[in-house]
Amino acid sequence: MIRISARSSASLAVMAIALGHAASALAAVTVTDEGVTVDGASAAPDAPQTTDASDASPENAGNTSGDIGLTDIVVTATKRETNLQRTPISISVIGGEDIKQRHVQSLLDLGDGSIPSLRVATYESRQTALTVGIRGIVPGDANQPAREPGVGVYIDGIYLARQHGLNAALFEVERIEVLKGPQGTLFGRNTEGGAVSLISKAPTGEFGGRMKAGFGNYGSYNAGLHLNLPEVAGVSFKLDGVISHQNPTVRNPLEGQTGWNQYHRFGGRISARWKPSDTFTADFAYDTSRDENTPFYSQLLNFNPDGYPVATLAEIQANSNQLPPGKIAPLPGMVVVTGQRMDIADIGVPQNTSLGKTKGFSSNLRLKVGDGIELRAITAWRTVDSEQWDNSGGAHRSPSFLPSQSFSRYSLSFLDARQFSQELQAVGSLGSVDYVVGLYYFNERAEEVAANPNTNQWNSTGTNYIIRDAMTWQRSALSISRASFANSKSYAAFGQMTWTPGGMQNLHITLGGRYTRDKKSGDLYKLNNVASTFPFTFSYNRFDPLAIVAWDAADGINVYAKYSTGYRAGGASSRSAIYRTFGPESVRAYEVGFKTEFLDRRVRFNVAGYIMNRYDSQFDFDFYLIQTNGTVRHTLDTVNAAGVTKIRGIEADLTVRPTDTLSFGVSYAYTYWKVPPTPNPLVVGNPLQPLFLVYTPPHALSGNLDYAQPLSGSSNMALKLHVDANYSAPHYSFDNEPVLVDKSFLVNARLSIADIPMADGGQTLTVALWSRNLLNEQHIYRRSNANRVPIDGNFRTVVGDYANFNAPRTFGIEAILSF
Repeated sequence: MIRISARSSASLAVMAIALGHAASALAAVTVTDEGVTVDGASAAPDAPQTTDASDASPENAGNTSGDIGLTDIVVTATKRETNLQRTPISISVIGGEDIKQRHVQSLLDLGDGSIPSLRVATYESRQTALTVGIRGIVPGDANQPAREPGVGVYIDGIYLARQHGLNAALFEVERIEVLKGPQGTLFGRNTEGGAVSLISKAPTGEFGGRMKAGFGNYGSYNAGLHLNLPEVAGVSFKLDGVISHQNPTVRNPLEGQTGWNQYHRFGGRISARWKPSDTFTADFAYDTSRDENTPFYSQLLNFNPDGYPVATLAEIQANSNQLPPGKIAPLPGMVVVTGQRMDIADIGVPQNTSLGKTKGFSSNLRLKVGDGIELRAITAWRTVDSEQWDNSGGAHRSPSFLPSQSFSRYSLSFLDARQFSQELQAVGSLGSVDYVVGLYYFNERAEEVAANPNTNQWNSTGTNYIIRDAMTWQRSALSISRASFANSKSYAAFGQMTWTPGGMQNLHITLGGRYTRDKKSGDLYKLNNVASTFPFTFSYNRFDPLAIVAWDAADGINVYAKYSTGYRAGGASSRSAIYRTFGPESVRAYEVGFKTEFLDRRVRFNVAGYIMNRYDSQFDFDFYLIQTNGTVRHTLDTVNAAGVTKIRGIEADLTVRPTDTLSFGVSYAYTYWKVPPTPNPLVVGNPLQPLFLVYTPPHALSGNLDYAQPLSGSSNMALKLHVDANYSAPHYSFDNEPVLVDKSFLVNARLSIADIPMADGGQTLTVALWSRNLLNEQHIYRRSNANRVPIDGNFRTVVGDYANFNAPRTFGIEAILSF
């Protein structure tokens, strides 16, 4: 493992971070369906526009321009359009064609590791909320209204405050920008790890669009319509509708109940652009989506791995059907223990589909008031309603067997969140200075109610079971384990300027800062089905500075050094028995990088190295405690760890386009981290305990290849092949559990005949075969040892390690009609 000394870390961090910025930018660009281009150049996330894709890519192999160099990528991470190679930020860009090539239907599909520094996973085993992390900054428990993420997710410049709803079906996305490292100046709170910015395709004002339909294994199907309408009275409209469906990959033997890892997602979006003059543009959008899904199945990997004495059934019966002191329960014979991914559960359980509903409205007004000055106003309302129904554990999790006792914990959570945001920006230039200044306001209320009834009951010998009265888990009759709410308000003022000194056009100096005031309050008003009150309220101020020095060393060679900061807001843990509060955590980052293009722009090589010091890190301590009624309560306290959490890394990206029909790329991320031991607040005496960064592999590698063979000299029709392979080393999945998940190696592929001419009117048809996890590789992506030790002397918590496996191979065929 590489170790970096404190003295050398500052320079390496600066260098590495810059390198990472460049490297990231490269990584995403190469894998697009258009070879190395993003699906057209675009404006800022808060001013989406669509332009044509480059002709210099395998996707346009039928063209005869003769230009086979890598294409310029336009990004908007600095709130203005800039060339990716000249932007001193580590960015990966996933274009719309790349989304199609990889068959990405929701953000969870980016969890394959295609961008090595970006980690996306389910929260727990549930698809209702996503865990999104960058550079070792990964959020914890999502089912808490007073908890914040560490990586910001944005749609067209609008911040999405909850991890819930992130797995909704994607509409027509022009590109996804992944900004690595703290973005505290221009993006603000909760972006200490970085930001993921989705930019939608905007109305064109000309009639056209595309229709898509396809089907595959596991009963899957998908369809979409993206329609641009002609401009009328200066107003252009665009309609988007999508649907995707998959049957369960693990079947439930209980008749009439859903299985696991199934989904049914659909939604619609209408956007409008009004442009009455060359100086004023107004964009409006409304979207709504519905995500019905079930969690991944939780499997028992081993039984009693620590070798506790196992009671016999006769001993339990002789002890009034209770465990004898110091012994654990035997495992019923019908419970399957395996290290292989199951396709049918051993025990049937009631399992409803979870439901996520999101909707939102946004307006983006832009006015040019002079040479190089644009005023912007971005307003948005969004809502998230989430119903979580998770019965994925069956008898594979505690409580363990006792005669005629209940089991199979049904984890239920009902979350409702409402947010409003308003941002004002002024973007312009004064001589040799480019600047962005702005004001920001954010307001959110989030409320959650949770319960955890048991749904099944053993017979007296553990040879069979029954399903308990369904009223036990009906919302109207639930025994509430916790209910809480939180109100958050945030106010910010920010500015950033880049100065290019006269006579030194190759030098660019950027300075910026953001002042933020956060206010938060809430109450845990029900605990263990009893009315309670554990109110909290606090506020704090924060200033995040930024400094960058960038140098255009030569044509095609750009070098930069960067210092940045960011923070994640504080909050309170609703799983705590006292609604324990915790303060904000912060990051100081040093980065250096270089971005290069050479051999007539046929090769692009970017590298970044970074050092991040994380202060007051938020970590979770938790355990599962069996209640007197046999249910299992999940208790979790979040604390600010003392000392400094150190994160170091290097990112590198290579893109090569040797011919006009072939491009390939390789991206790599190395991450080293060290967390100081921290007192455990849930154990008597608060002993020091090791902690771990989750979903942060020390090594991650991805590669891709795109090939296009022209099939016609008079059109763009071509045979196209895309293959990508993604590797991640073993890593941790729980803050306080020293258990590694498996390494992974996932391969995706797509073979298509693209742009088949259909008529004189210009319609074209693309027919494609696709597969995700082509080799049907299996690995554990989430593993826990919480069920292997007694808690507070209760041996009914001892079963064994449980885990969730990745999805099996999926494949299908689809057709896309463009008109």
